[in-house]
Amino acid sequence: MRNLVLLLGVLLGTFMGMHAQEGYQNPIIPGFHPDPSVCRVGDNYYLVTSSFEFFPGVPVFHSKDMIHWEQIGHCLTKPSQLKLDKSGASGGIYAPTIRYNNGTFYMITTNVSDKGNFIVHTQDPAGEWSEPVWLKQGGIDPSLYFEGDKCYMVSIPNGICLCEINPLTGEQLTESKKIWNGTGGRYPEAPHIYKKDGWYYLLIAEGGTEYGHMVTIARSRSIDGPYESNPANPILTHRNENAQNNPIQGTGHADIVQAHDGSWWMVLLGFRPQSGTHHLLGRETFLAPVRWDQNAWPVVNGNGTISLQMDVPTLPQQKTADKPVRTDFYEPYLGFEWNYLRNPDQKRYSLDERKGFLRLKASSVTLDQIASPTFVGRRQEHIAFTATTALELQQGSANDEAGVTLYMNPDFHYDLYCRQLGNGKQSLVLRYRLGLMNHIEKEITLPKGKLYLRVKGGNEHYTFLYSTDNVTFHEAGKMDTKLISTETAGGFTGIYIGLYATGSSSSSKAYADFDWFDYAY
Repeated sequence: MRNLVLLLGVLLGTFMGMHAQEGYQNPIIPGFHPDPSVCRVGDNYYLVTSSFEFFPGVPVFHSKDMIHWEQIGHCLTKPSQLKLDKSGASGGIYAPTIRYNNGTFYMITTNVSDKGNFIVHTQDPAGEWSEPVWLKQGGIDPSLYFEGDKCYMVSIPNGICLCEINPLTGEQLTESKKIWNGTGGRYPEAPHIYKKDGWYYLLIAEGGTEYGHMVTIARSRSIDGPYESNPANPILTHRNENAQNNPIQGTGHADIVQAHDGSWWMVLLGFRPQSGTHHLLGRETFLAPVRWDQNAWPVVNGNGTISLQMDVPTLPQQKTADKPVRTDFYEPYLGFEWNYLRNPDQKRYSLDERKGFLRLKASSVTLDQIASPTFVGRRQEHIAFTATTALELQQGSANDEAGVTLYMNPDFHYDLYCRQLGNGKQSLVLRYRLGLMNHIEKEITLPKGKLYLRVKGGNEHYTFLYSTDNVTFHEAGKMDTKLISTETAGGFTGIYIGLYATGSSSSSKAYADFDWFDYAY
């Protein structure tokens, strides 16, 4: 019996050791999900990211282990909370912060296309959030720190500035005070404050959100300073020689949280280059372990870098359900992964006029305009993927169109679509918009009827295909990935795979019925 107990103990210890070393894969939230912020309530973790000109705004994620995340909603779901009509490309919602205090969740962010910084709050992060409470202190990247009955706001109107506020009314209770300006890197931003061992720690990003990005930290015995810089700054960066060949670049804009087991973790943004030094998926959310000894400075993953495969001890992992490949449009609402461009005209979208189909009613607003075309899209989350949809263009006049777009911004997108011809036929069109160049690469006349459109992603090219029977697919052409990358197109977002419908005039009666949409990788 004693030997059996010992054997069981050894096996259990081996299992627990294996479990603790399970590791995880970065990014933890792939695709355009930048500027992550995280908070913990018990053993539940909540994370938000930037959303820019897309609606609804500020996606909210939940996790039990900080590795497997499920989107549970958005903070900003109503036009009264999020005005985007004046938002250009990469305008709208910049970096949010989420915090929890005394039963209430707070999300603070900036609408750079509206009135600046504001807070919304809720008791249920998966439910409705309050109307915005607008704030006096300007700048971007605002954050909140709660201590006792006080709430402090920190943002970057002119350096890293701190003030005390009432988070429910927005009233500023103290004058804004500059407390730090970083270590000398360009664009000091993304400030967060934490308290540990009697020290106030101020975490920021510097260097700009490209290849020179880094995370630095300072501390003080008083929340309003003076702050002393960590002599080992930056605590995380991929700008140096030790990470020059790392498949993750641009690491920065971080937030730190203590897990329910006492361990410390950092969420941060980064991007994965493809086709040389170009990236298309946008800035994604990554995770790193942090060692933070008593009265010491935090150390990120041992050497201040991260990798795609993280072979480190983790919390007990609780995997979420795999996302289905197919969206069949039978549900009364689109899933949280689907977004509109700016504030949509909801009358142009229907899931009930034809059961099991998404109906998009054509608008004269095109993908090239800074407005809200009839468009609904989801993020490209993987470099290698296959997206397929089936559509029927109905009641169209000459030059009405509907199809699929790989959309970075109004000036940079690839479109594969069905065009209505004046003779009762239709054509399959492959088009590119690259800055001032707007060109039809291929057009093929086809009989009227259902059309199947497919896009396959790869490092160097997107391949566009079509079919009339969903069995045999024909190649329409290839397009260079780097020509719609962030390095070419600019901005702060990533590629969306969008479904759209555009009318040739404001009187167009055309609509497109999309039967289903598949995304596989």
